[in-house]
Amino acid sequence: MPIHTLTRLRNLFHPERFQGWGENRRYFEGWYFKIVNQEGTEAFAIIPGIAMDGEGRQHSFVQVLDGKRKTANYHRFEKEAFIAAKDRFSVSVGPNAFSEQGLNLKVDGLSGRLLLHGNIPWPKPRYSPGIMGPFTFVPFMECYHGIVSMDHTLEGTLTADGNRRIDFTGGRGYIEKDWGRSFPSAYIWLQTNHFSQTGTSLKCSVANIPWLGSSFVGFIAGLHWENRLIRFTTYNRSRLLTCQADMQQVRICLQNPSYRLDVQVDRDEPTALASPILGLMDGRIEETMNAVVNIQLSERKSKRIVWEDTGHHAGLEVAGQLDRILT
Repeated sequence: MPIHTLTRLRNLFHPERFQGWGENRRYFEGWYFKIVNQEGTEAFAIIPGIAMDGEGRQHSFVQVLDGKRKTANYHRFEKEAFIAAKDRFSVSVGPNAFSEQGLNLKVDGLSGRLLLHGNIPWPKPRYSPGIMGPFTFVPFMECYHGIVSMDHTLEGTLTADGNRRIDFTGGRGYIEKDWGRSFPSAYIWLQTNHFSQTGTSLKCSVANIPWLGSSFVGFIAGLHWENRLIRFTTYNRSRLLTCQADMQQVRICLQNPSYRLDVQVDRDEPTALASPILGLMDGRIEETMNAVVNIQLSERKSKRIVWEDTGHHAGLEVAGQLDRILT
């Protein structure tokens, strides 16, 4: 068996690691590092990755979104600049390095080093390795998804624009990733870990999923609250009750056998980012890092509200042909 195949099989159970061993066309993989300083005045999304088109042309990249100034820069590198470890999550793109322990940045407009502490990963038992659950084992999915850390503390400083020194010590971070061929044709994605109680984090997405010549509406949500993870997913007997979006708000309601989760998001002006289409980063999506998320968690049986709060500095993407997913 080729060594790339063995590595790929081993890493299937570790979605945080590079999954693209042996791929050479129509493939992308990228990690999303969200960092917000303690005061909430600075917020960045830093996205390293690799892209391969249908002709086998490849390049690596580091994309940087400045969420407060609403600017984005796509830093392109040769494919040889991308180096991934086989046995752990450790990726470098040129002089830029990324892992679960931290990141070192050296791109035009942003440089420095951050350390990450107290990471909260999504559970990954053998029968359900990560947020994709049993869909992890389906070989023809358009896009796969992974959570590296729902929440963690930041330490260190970055220098932006050559002279603006930003102290991220005491701030909060989040890491997820995607890999496959293309982003879904329609989806809503949101994330925030800035609630009144430190350590609380929400990730929620609803998407149109191609399936055997047709499609279905899939959803994945996780609320890390009071040191436990409450999951609402397509594969764990949960239901999507509401999915609505207009120019001002997004409203999503999910329920699992025990809880109902009501989410209302106040939108903000987004910034355009590059996104994958058949491996090549030719698409465009729009993301804000300034959305506000109001959450209400209630018990299904008693209908008692057990928790409600507001999350700030929320990442939000609303993309594609939304009529395919709205209810």
